[in-house]
Amino acid sequence: MLRVGIIILAVLCQNIAPSGAFNSHLISGKSCFVRGTVTGLRKSNNGENQDDIAGADVSDLGLTMEDLNAPLPKELLQGITSSGYESTTLIPDSGDRGCAWEENPDTLDVTLQISTLRGQPAACLACEVTETTATITAFGYAVWSCVLRGQAVAGSVDFKAEEGDDMLPVMTLSVQKADPSERWGGFIAQVGENSILY
Repeated sequence: MLRVGIIILAVLCQNIAPSGAFNSHLISGKSCFVRGTVTGLRKSNNGENQDDIAGADVSDLGLTMEDLNAPLPKELLQGITSSGYESTTLIPDSGDRGCAWEENPDTLDVTLQISTLRGQPAACLACEVTETTATITAFGYAVWSCVLRGQAVAGSVDFKAEEGDDMLPVMTLSVQKADPSERWGGFIAQVGENSILY
Protein backbone atom coordinates (compact mmCIF):
# COMPACT_ATOMS: atom_id res chain seq x y z
CA MET A 1 0.00 0.00 0.00
CA LEU A 2 1.37 3.41 -0.94
CA ARG A 3 1.78 5.75 1.98
CA VAL A 4 1.52 9.53 2.00
CA GLY A 5 5.30 9.85 2.08
CA ILE A 6 5.70 8.25 -1.33
CA ILE A 7 3.04 10.52 -2.79
CA ILE A 8 5.02 13.55 -1.68
CA LEU A 9 8.03 12.27 -3.57
CA ALA A 10 8.21 12.88 -7.29
CA VAL A 11 7.07 9.48 -8.52
CA LEU A 12 7.53 9.06 -12.22
CA CYS A 13 5.77 5.93 -13.45
CA GLN A 14 6.22 3.97 -16.66
CA ASN A 15 7.93 5.12 -19.83
CA ILE A 16 10.17 7.62 -18.04
CA ALA A 17 13.82 6.75 -17.86
CA PRO A 18 15.63 7.27 -14.56
CA SER A 19 18.16 10.05 -14.35
CA GLY A 20 20.31 11.50 -11.59
CA ALA A 21 19.59 10.08 -8.15
CA PHE A 22 16.43 8.18 -9.09
CA ASN A 23 16.03 4.61 -7.86
CA SER A 24 13.92 1.99 -9.67
CA HIS A 25 11.20 0.16 -7.71
CA LEU A 26 8.29 -2.07 -8.64
CA ILE A 27 5.24 -0.53 -6.94
CA SER A 28 1.77 -1.99 -7.47
CA GLY A 29 3.02 -3.92 -10.47
CA LYS A 30 4.44 -0.81 -12.21
CA SER A 31 8.04 0.12 -12.66
CA CYS A 32 8.51 3.46 -10.91
CA PHE A 33 11.47 5.75 -10.46
CA VAL A 34 11.61 7.56 -7.15
CA ARG A 35 13.99 10.33 -6.20
CA GLY A 36 15.22 9.88 -2.66
CA THR A 37 15.40 6.89 -0.37
CA VAL A 38 12.46 4.52 -0.10
CA THR A 39 12.59 2.15 2.83
CA GLY A 40 10.48 -0.81 3.79
CA LEU A 41 10.22 -2.41 0.37
CA ARG A 42 10.18 -6.18 0.54
CA LYS A 43 11.50 -8.44 -2.18
CA SER A 44 9.20 -10.75 -4.08
CA ASN A 45 10.11 -14.31 -5.07
CA ASN A 46 11.75 -13.05 -8.28
CA GLY A 47 13.80 -10.41 -6.41
CA GLU A 48 11.74 -7.34 -7.36
CA ASN A 49 10.64 -4.73 -4.80
CA GLN A 50 6.99 -4.88 -3.70
CA ASP A 51 4.70 -2.08 -2.54
CA ASP A 52 4.83 -2.59 1.23
CA ILE A 53 6.32 0.83 1.96
CA ALA A 54 7.00 1.64 5.59
CA GLY A 55 8.32 5.15 4.99
CA ALA A 56 10.23 7.50 2.76
CA ASP A 57 12.90 10.11 3.33
CA VAL A 58 11.34 13.45 2.41
CA SER A 59 13.63 15.66 4.47
CA ASP A 60 14.85 17.46 1.35
CA LEU A 61 11.33 18.92 0.87
CA GLY A 62 11.61 20.98 4.05
CA LEU A 63 8.10 20.08 5.26
CA THR A 64 7.08 19.65 8.86
CA MET A 65 4.03 17.93 10.35
CA GLU A 66 2.67 21.38 11.22
CA ASP A 67 2.76 22.25 7.50
CA LEU A 68 0.77 19.13 6.63
CA ASN A 69 -1.78 19.62 9.43
CA ALA A 70 -2.36 23.34 8.78
CA PRO A 71 -5.86 24.23 7.54
CA LEU A 72 -6.21 25.29 3.93
CA PRO A 73 -6.42 29.05 3.38
CA LYS A 74 -10.03 30.30 3.13
CA GLU A 75 -9.21 32.00 -0.17
CA LEU A 76 -8.45 28.59 -1.66
CA LEU A 77 -11.93 27.31 -0.79
CA GLN A 78 -13.80 30.26 -2.31
CA GLY A 79 -15.78 29.28 -5.37
CA ILE A 80 -15.69 25.57 -4.55
CA THR A 81 -19.04 23.79 -4.60
CA SER A 82 -19.57 20.64 -2.57
CA SER A 83 -22.59 18.34 -2.45
CA GLY A 84 -23.94 15.24 -0.77
CA TYR A 85 -26.89 13.40 0.72
CA GLU A 86 -28.21 13.09 4.27
CA SER A 87 -30.98 11.20 6.02
CA THR A 88 -34.16 13.03 7.01
CA THR A 89 -35.23 10.52 9.66
CA LEU A 90 -34.31 9.77 13.26
CA ILE A 91 -34.04 6.06 12.44
CA PRO A 92 -30.33 5.18 12.60
CA ASP A 93 -28.72 3.83 9.42
CA SER A 94 -31.94 4.27 7.42
CA GLY A 95 -30.01 5.45 4.37
CA ASP A 96 -33.07 7.28 3.03
CA ARG A 97 -30.98 10.03 1.35
CA GLY A 98 -34.01 12.31 1.61
CA CYS A 99 -31.87 15.45 1.74
CA ALA A 100 -29.72 16.32 -1.26
CA TRP A 101 -27.58 19.43 -0.63
CA GLU A 102 -25.19 21.57 -2.63
CA GLU A 103 -23.02 24.09 -0.80
CA ASN A 104 -21.90 27.27 -2.52
CA PRO A 105 -19.82 30.05 -0.96
CA ASP A 106 -22.92 32.10 0.02
CA THR A 107 -25.82 29.63 0.06
CA LEU A 108 -26.84 26.06 0.68
CA ASP A 109 -29.27 24.68 -1.93
CA VAL A 110 -31.31 21.77 -0.61
CA THR A 111 -33.82 19.32 -2.05
CA LEU A 112 -35.92 17.51 0.56
CA GLN A 113 -38.06 14.42 0.01
CA ILE A 114 -39.30 13.42 3.45
CA SER A 115 -40.96 10.00 3.24
CA THR A 116 -43.35 10.69 6.12
CA LEU A 117 -44.89 13.58 4.14
CA ARG A 118 -46.16 11.18 1.46
CA GLY A 119 -49.68 12.20 0.47
CA GLN A 120 -49.42 15.78 1.74
CA PRO A 121 -50.33 18.27 -1.00
CA ALA A 122 -47.35 20.40 -2.00
CA ALA A 123 -49.45 23.57 -1.79
CA CYS A 124 -49.91 23.11 1.99
CA LEU A 125 -46.17 22.95 2.75
CA ALA A 126 -44.02 25.85 3.91
CA CYS A 127 -40.55 26.28 5.40
CA GLU A 128 -39.28 28.57 8.13
CA VAL A 129 -35.56 29.10 8.82
CA THR A 130 -34.02 30.61 11.94
CA GLU A 131 -30.31 31.10 12.53
CA THR A 132 -29.86 27.48 13.61
CA THR A 133 -32.99 25.52 12.56
CA ALA A 134 -35.25 24.73 9.63
CA THR A 135 -38.89 23.72 10.08
CA ILE A 136 -41.29 22.28 7.51
CA THR A 137 -44.97 22.97 8.17
CA ALA A 138 -48.08 21.37 6.66
CA PHE A 139 -51.31 23.38 6.96
CA GLY A 140 -49.46 25.60 9.48
CA TYR A 141 -48.41 22.77 11.81
CA ALA A 142 -44.73 21.88 12.28
CA VAL A 143 -44.29 18.35 10.90
CA TRP A 144 -40.52 18.13 10.47
CA SER A 145 -37.56 20.13 11.72
CA CYS A 146 -33.79 19.97 11.91
CA VAL A 147 -30.82 21.70 13.47
CA LEU A 148 -28.60 23.26 10.81
CA ARG A 149 -24.88 22.52 10.51
CA GLY A 150 -24.02 26.22 10.42
CA GLN A 151 -25.39 29.69 11.08
CA ALA A 152 -27.99 30.91 8.57
CA VAL A 153 -29.49 34.32 7.95
CA ALA A 154 -32.89 34.08 9.67
CA GLY A 155 -35.81 34.26 7.24
CA SER A 156 -33.52 34.04 4.21
CA VAL A 157 -35.04 30.89 2.73
CA ASP A 158 -36.28 30.66 -0.86
CA PHE A 159 -38.76 27.76 -0.75
CA LYS A 160 -40.72 25.88 -3.38
CA ALA A 161 -42.73 22.66 -3.08
CA GLU A 162 -43.91 20.54 -6.00
CA GLU A 163 -45.83 17.31 -6.38
CA GLY A 164 -43.42 14.41 -6.86
CA ASP A 165 -43.56 10.76 -7.88
CA ASP A 166 -45.59 8.36 -5.72
CA MET A 167 -47.34 11.27 -3.96
CA LEU A 168 -44.07 12.34 -2.30
CA PRO A 169 -43.68 16.14 -2.35
CA VAL A 170 -40.34 17.55 -3.52
CA MET A 171 -39.24 20.63 -1.59
CA THR A 172 -36.38 22.84 -2.76
CA LEU A 173 -34.94 25.55 -0.59
CA SER A 174 -32.00 27.88 -0.70
CA VAL A 175 -30.63 29.13 2.62
CA GLN A 176 -28.26 32.08 2.87
CA LYS A 177 -25.25 31.45 5.12
CA ALA A 178 -24.44 34.05 7.79
CA ASP A 179 -20.70 33.68 7.16
CA PRO A 180 -19.84 32.99 3.50
CA SER A 181 -16.34 31.80 4.45
CA GLU A 182 -17.75 29.05 6.72
CA ARG A 183 -18.08 25.59 5.17
CA TRP A 184 -21.05 23.63 6.53
CA GLY A 185 -20.26 20.29 4.91
CA GLY A 186 -23.96 19.39 4.84
CA PHE A 187 -27.36 20.70 5.86
CA ILE A 188 -28.73 18.59 8.73
CA ALA A 189 -26.82 18.44 12.00
CA GLN A 190 -29.70 16.62 13.71
CA VAL A 191 -33.31 15.85 12.85
CA GLY A 192 -35.65 17.55 15.33
CA GLU A 193 -37.11 15.23 17.93
CA ASN A 194 -40.16 17.44 18.28
CA SER A 195 -41.29 16.58 14.75
CA ILE A 196 -44.78 15.11 14.49
CA LEU A 197 -43.67 12.93 11.63
CA TYR A 198 -40.22 11.38 11.42
